[in-house]
Order: sequence, then C-alpha cells, then structure tokens
Amino acid sequence: MARQAVALDPDNSDAHSCLSRSLFLRGDLKGSRAEAERALALCPNLASAHWRIGDVLLFSSKPKEALAAIETALRFDPRDTSMFLPSELLVLAIGRYFCQEYEAAVEALQRALRSYPEFPNAYRWLAAALGELGHIGEARTALDKAIALAPASFEMYVHSPPPWFRPEDHAHMLEGLRKAGWPG
Repeated sequence: MARQAVALDPDNSDAHSCLSRSLFLRGDLKGSRAEAERALALCPNLASAHWRIGDVLLFSSKPKEALAAIETALRFDPRDTSMFLPSELLVLAIGRYFCQEYEAAVEALQRALRSYPEFPNAYRWLAAALGELGHIGEARTALDKAIALAPASFEMYVHSPPPWFRPEDHAHMLEGLRKAGWPG
C-alpha cells in the first residue's frame, strides 16, 4: 500500500516515510534510508522521516547518530502522540543499550513501561540492560515478565532475530539476557 501511495503521489513526503518504515521492517535498510531521505528532501521537518532515519542508523551500527536523528524528530514534533508508541520508545532505549549506556536504557524502558505496562519487548530489553548493569534480581523479574507476557515472541526474538538486526547487535542483546539469567 505504501508503494501504491508513492506511485499515486510521488511528492507526498508522508507516503515516502511510510514506505521507508515498510522497507525497514522487511530488512531493506538501504531502501528504507533512501525513502526516508526522499521524504526529508520533500519536507525537511517531517518528524516521522527523522524517526525512520533513526531506525536505519540504529541497526546499521550507528547508535549515536540514530539518537541524534530521533532527537531531531522529537524537536520537530514533540507533541505527536504517534511518536510515543511503544515501538518508538523502544527505539530510544535500544539506542542507549547499543551505546552501552545501560542506565539510560533502563530509564527509557521504565518510561515506556509506565505508559505500556504489557509491552513484552520492553521487558526483554529491560532484562538485558539490567543484566549488563549486574542488577540480577531486577533483571530476572523483567526476564520472567517478558517470557510470561509473550512466550512465542520472546523465543522468536532470541532464536530468530528480525531481518533488520545485525548479528552483532543480536549477540549483544543475548549477552545481556544471559547476564539476566536466561539459560539460552
């Protein structure tokens, strides 16, 4: 549908941003970035396109640059509630995790969980960040919650990383989960 929207109106920045997100979810980081950059060429202040650039940079081994893009998105549209969906809050936390800023990752994840207390992916990353910090009791509690809320999702993410994950990033997450008490 995003491709169709771009075909119908090639100058629609929102359509390019949506296509960027779709390509990202398929693991096409190069295509995703190209579409986000096209959206920004059409509308340099489009917050969602800055988020899409952040997504791509985060999973391209450039977490500091990703966080800068996300901060730009927030600056352009700080009140857009769609920016604070659980997946968007999770991107902020993962960026901190990949920068090895585990305390900041924990803070971002706790913020996400205050708004979305049943979001299992946030608990998985919280367990990993707490594990990296050596807070084993809290990490184990978060790990148990992640597994209890969505056991199939947990297994999928730990055994079959999503298409946008680099193997090194997946290994980094698994390292934190092992430190949290995950036997995998």
